[in-house]
Amino acid sequence: MRILILGGDGYLGWPTAMHFAARGDEVCVVDNYLRRTISQETDSDPLFRLPDLDERVAEFERHSGKTIKAIIADIAEFDQCSKIVEEFKPDTIIHYAEQPSAPYSMLNQPAAALTLKNNLGTTFNVIWAAINHNPKIHIVKLGTMGEYGTPNIDIEEGWLEIEHKGRKDKFLYPRAAGSLYHTTKVLDTDLLWFYVRTYNLRVTDLMQGPVYGLITPQNVGNEALFPNFHYDDIFGTVVNRFLVQAVAGIPLTVYGKGEQTRGYLNLNDTLQCVALAADSPVESGDLRILNQFTEQFTVNELAERVYDAGKNIGLEVEIKSIKNPRKEKEEHYYNAAHSGLLELGLEPNYMTKEILSEMLVHISAKKDNIETRKIMPRVSWS
Repeated sequence: MRILILGGDGYLGWPTAMHFAARGDEVCVVDNYLRRTISQETDSDPLFRLPDLDERVAEFERHSGKTIKAIIADIAEFDQCSKIVEEFKPDTIIHYAEQPSAPYSMLNQPAAALTLKNNLGTTFNVIWAAINHNPKIHIVKLGTMGEYGTPNIDIEEGWLEIEHKGRKDKFLYPRAAGSLYHTTKVLDTDLLWFYVRTYNLRVTDLMQGPVYGLITPQNVGNEALFPNFHYDDIFGTVVNRFLVQAVAGIPLTVYGKGEQTRGYLNLNDTLQCVALAADSPVESGDLRILNQFTEQFTVNELAERVYDAGKNIGLEVEIKSIKNPRKEKEEHYYNAAHSGLLELGLEPNYMTKEILSEMLVHISAKKDNIETRKIMPRVSWS
């Protein structure tokens, strides 16, 4: 296939590009370095050195013999987005090109405005590029389980059948996001559903839980091909952050009561899920929503798992509850369906002590790079 990956410099975008290129697809990645820019502005640099996109592509070709085309462009500018889609003629567009941080989106008005404009603008432009050049392009969009919030009923895969006054219909599952970032993802889904109904587009929306991981089959033994592994309070996902805290000797910062439950998945499972979605495109006029995670844990359970993994390699790990900087339920019901990707063939990599221990070893090799002042919460909306 011809795969266009938007946001191809990101934590998920770069490993995804290598994954498709390694299996023989023709891959083009696009990025405008927005995440790098705002990471620098917020003093949130990643743990490992991050080569620029041209360097990454060149190193990947040396490492694997496979090629990836890289374009530095801003998908939030429609002319640039349209030209790339027109010239590359993708079969599939994988859309990661959004500001991905909930804390950043709640930092202040400029950060909120950037998040709102960029995230909705990129999705809107991708939609119209497909409409103008090829409505049969399969758009695979990265959503988030955070769209749903924490309702007191089971979470279905995107849709809910309702019976009201003797009549039945199916609607998008009610959503109640907990940050502006997650709210932009809700609005993305609404935009996609409108244009699918109106122009018969083909869309898969992947509601992804927090991702953890560092090593993929394409970057083993080559640090220059690692993803942009953040550990700070703004861009670091909770598992990656806990692992770095364990290595640095900082108590694992559990927010509040620590009973917040979410669905998590390994970085390698993200690659599986996106490939499974791309390999099974939906029909025209269909919006398929898949909940993308493999396991559910509370934050307390995650902390205990990191504690055990640290102990396994001789680290002294402490767990500490701190005031929750976020406005969220700290105790709640959570039961989310996630059968769709399993039915497509997902073979999960579960969060074992061995996997966490391996990550701790890689992080320990960069212990001197850890800046502890970046770990404690710097953004609050509680």
